[in-house]
Amino acid sequence: MGSHYEYIAVYCDDLTIASKDPAAITTELVDIFKFKLKGTGKINYLLGCDYSRDAGGTLCMRPKKYIEKMMATYKRWFGEKPRQYQSPLEPNDNPELDTSELLDLPGIKLFQSMIGACQWVIQLGRFDIAVHIMSLGSFRAAPRQGHLDRIKRIYGYLSKFKDGTIRIRTGIPDFSDLKYERHNWSQSPYAGAKELLPNNLPTPKGKPIQLYSYADANLFHNKVNGKSVTAVLHFINKTPFDWFSKTQSVVNTATFGAETTAARTAIEQMRSRNMTLMYLGVPIVGPSVLFGDNESVVNTNSKPHGKLHKRHLMLSYHYVREALATEQYLYSFVSGKNNPSDILSKHWSHGDVYPTIKPILFYGGDTKDLVEDHDDTD
Repeated sequence: MGSHYEYIAVYCDDLTIASKDPAAITTELVDIFKFKLKGTGKINYLLGCDYSRDAGGTLCMRPKKYIEKMMATYKRWFGEKPRQYQSPLEPNDNPELDTSELLDLPGIKLFQSMIGACQWVIQLGRFDIAVHIMSLGSFRAAPRQGHLDRIKRIYGYLSKFKDGTIRIRTGIPDFSDLKYERHNWSQSPYAGAKELLPNNLPTPKGKPIQLYSYADANLFHNKVNGKSVTAVLHFINKTPFDWFSKTQSVVNTATFGAETTAARTAIEQMRSRNMTLMYLGVPIVGPSVLFGDNESVVNTNSKPHGKLHKRHLMLSYHYVREALATEQYLYSFVSGKNNPSDILSKHWSHGDVYPTIKPILFYGGDTKDLVEDHDDTD
């Protein structure tokens, strides 16, 4: 039956093969099925993203060439290179309050093109600009000069930090010191809750993985409509693999409500991603862990005797608690300074987030060294 699965990912006419012997697959495609293939060697560039291995053999993906093409296009548009910045936007900037002149039709098309390029670079791994592009993207139909100036600044940030890289770190994180108290849900409304799984899942094969996610909310992000932002960052082992930054659909009047809404969204996404991986035959170990930096929300949702007094949050509250009652998910508190999803929830300053974002996007060594250095400094 074999010890692992082989995968062929297809995007239009591009094939990406994951196998211990990919050459055997390409040979069969050419010789038997008469495919005309080119560039069948090791992956080095795909859909705007560069792939390579570092000195330690870790597979790396970075959209550096795509960013360089963005900068070349910028120079063609504006006749100069973008000015470099330490952060995508000013901390706590509010583009929705901008009252500068509306752009003309050529300016609108230019703004939309720049937003589109940034949206793709986010898909390729640069989630550090996700909340900024989300904020500006809502003005695509009628952008102002101030919005164009802001997207130019984001280009300047990417120009300065073009080496952001996602490294496929496969080691399973150590959660042995995770502070979590198991509760008896048998006397709660969620007694007997269990995760419903299809009966046609393939047999798990290959190395096991641990799934965990970070969630955060930014209350009153938009000063015009009062809506908050939900931010979620998902990890497989030590590798970020999916990210989410979006304005919440309803107005929450307190941090508790915004964070509860974010927790529900995170659990929904975790369930969906877990199911996808199970259908791919990936062995998932232990419960999936959700980290949040609002201790009140974590405690209220995690304990059977927790109480909620806000009726408009009731369904989000029940959804999260039922998931926790299955014991397939844990909800644990993490301090805000150690919550990387904070990068996806607000317009930040470089000094505030760089210690958090460095080990994820800008450090090629063992991230334990950064923790030890930080401990020594403290």
